[in-house]
Amino acid sequence: MKLNKILLAGAMLFAGATAMAQETITEYSYVNNWYIQGQFGGQETLGESSFGHLFNPNAQITVGTNFNPYIGARLAVNAWQSKGALDFSDPVGNQRWKWNYVAPTIDAVVNMTNLIGGYNPNRLVDVDLIAGIGANIAWNNKQAIAASDRLVANNAGPLELLWDGTKARFLGQFGFDLNFNVSEHVALGLEFMANVLPDGYNSKLAHNADWYFNGLAGIKYTFGPKYNKTVRTVEVPVQQPQIIERIVEKVIEPAPVVPVVEEVVKPEMLRRDIFFRINTATITKDEMYKVNEVAQFLKDHPNAKVVITGYADKGTGTLAINLRLSKQRAEIVANTLKKNYSIAADRIIVKSMGEAEEQPYADPVDNRVAICVCE
Repeated sequence: MKLNKILLAGAMLFAGATAMAQETITEYSYVNNWYIQGQFGGQETLGESSFGHLFNPNAQITVGTNFNPYIGARLAVNAWQSKGALDFSDPVGNQRWKWNYVAPTIDAVVNMTNLIGGYNPNRLVDVDLIAGIGANIAWNNKQAIAASDRLVANNAGPLELLWDGTKARFLGQFGFDLNFNVSEHVALGLEFMANVLPDGYNSKLAHNADWYFNGLAGIKYTFGPKYNKTVRTVEVPVQQPQIIERIVEKVIEPAPVVPVVEEVVKPEMLRRDIFFRINTATITKDEMYKVNEVAQFLKDHPNAKVVITGYADKGTGTLAINLRLSKQRAEIVANTLKKNYSIAADRIIVKSMGEAEEQPYADPVDNRVAICVCE
């Protein structure tokens, strides 16, 4: 018998030292990639007119690359039309004009989703911050020239920074985009960009920078793989249960002492605030139900008493009027309890605070009140 126990213990010790389990680990490594993106949307030019009056269609094509999961760069070409305006009363009337432009920019792109949440190629949505510089090349400003001529003809003065031909200006832009990853290669995106240019882009002198804002939606296609996927199988040790022999003695524990908890019964209390109209001490039908609740509480609790305190709005009326009103409001509630509900007079305490310095409510209208506290 002893020999069998020794062999069994030795076999279990050997199994515990050599037992292993296999576990599969999936790892992703980022791959530098290129993409192309086409977008279409609208532009709103900042100017002296209501929002929507300076709206124009807008389009953009982008080629970019991602150096790592966090930083990338792109070349974007944004183009179509911009619009300017001046609003006058008759006979000049509202003036509107538009012109064409193309704006190539070089942008830095920061993937905020990976930067904050860590790299995950299976993430559905990515958020990028975008900032860049470039040029705005504008032409076909004939409508602005015609608008300026109309202003001169009506003695309104010409457009101060009117330009003709082709005009190139420095451009700065910043914004963000949202990319919804449909597959490894295809993403649907939304982009919102603010663009700033020197004064005179819209042919007007404003003594500050000119702005336009683009909102675009489009599709992005990424060439080649975006990551390498590696699946590895590793062995991990599995701890085997150990057999431990021990002698268990029966222990008789004393019965637990149950503490005696004395229940503290708190007296019941009721508060009702009965509100009055300005310069009156008459209980309205809408407030009468509160008097009924006070009376019912007193009937249900024969040892309870009620303290009725009258108030008046110190911001309305004179001191004499408010002292009288506050007293009358408390007394009308007390008399209603006595006459209508047969509540004994020795159970009713009437107080009058008049236009007290510390009124119960912040809103002056609510201080036209009689406060009933039963306990």
